[in-house]
Amino acid sequence: MRNKAWQPTLGLSILVAGLALIAGAALWLALNGNTGIRYSADHAETVPMWHRWIPALAGLVLIRLLPPKTTPTGAAPARGGLHRQALLLLVSATLFAAGLWLWGGGEPAHTLLKLILLLAVPALLFWLSRRDCADRGQIHERPAAWRHYGPIAPVTAWLVLTYTGPLAVPSSDYAARVDPVTLVLTIVVVFSVNSLLEEVFYRRWLQTRWEHLIGRWPAIVLTSLLWAAWHVGIQGTGHLLTDLSSVFVNQGVQGLFLGYLWSRYRLMWPILVVHGAMNAGPVLLGML
Repeated sequence: MRNKAWQPTLGLSILVAGLALIAGAALWLALNGNTGIRYSADHAETVPMWHRWIPALAGLVLIRLLPPKTTPTGAAPARGGLHRQALLLLVSATLFAAGLWLWGGGEPAHTLLKLILLLAVPALLFWLSRRDCADRGQIHERPAAWRHYGPIAPVTAWLVLTYTGPLAVPSSDYAARVDPVTLVLTIVVVFSVNSLLEEVFYRRWLQTRWEHLIGRWPAIVLTSLLWAAWHVGIQGTGHLLTDLSSVFVNQGVQGLFLGYLWSRYRLMWPILVVHGAMNAGPVLLGML
């Protein structure tokens, strides 16, 4: 059973439009002299946008060069349950980004919307779809044993380029301003609510289902843009076009790296290490 005729066309359209959107965002920022982008919601400091690109692009190249040389599975036919899950997850991601922006991006809006739209809604969706065993088999893919070691090189390269040398993200003094218990609790909560929940929702759930519908790279691009868009709510300056452009060239490009890591290896630890470092890296560097 082959994919429906519209799926390759939709996939190509999303791929071209998504990459054009990222390129257009970079051009818009360059033309307006806004090439410094925020790398954290905790302060307004910026780094040149290409500082964020180089580690991600290096990681993408290494993923491509290292095993596996073939798609993990990916060619399974799409059925009705998979379509419904993919669409509803897409709606949840869109509502999260829009709702957070409209609500102002602070707490408790951020955590409440995330727990409702990125956790409760998918949990209900999967519970209602629990009898759909045919679709379930398409999206739970077990990696081969040797694939566990493939991500080490791209993840290490990304970490080294992001946190050492001339491209290093500035460190944070947060650890010096709080007691050790608060520091540990903050890191654990941030990792759980941000890194873990986001990667499970965006990559493991959303991206995987859309890969089966429209292909690997269209799904990676679509997921990356949706993941990037919600950051406007916590990093925005009030100018929507500039804010969207900033997150597309920052989190959007990082999302391509995270998405390719997940698509090629189907392992959670690499994307959790990278995402966790994005959030905690500056704080940990400040302790050295």
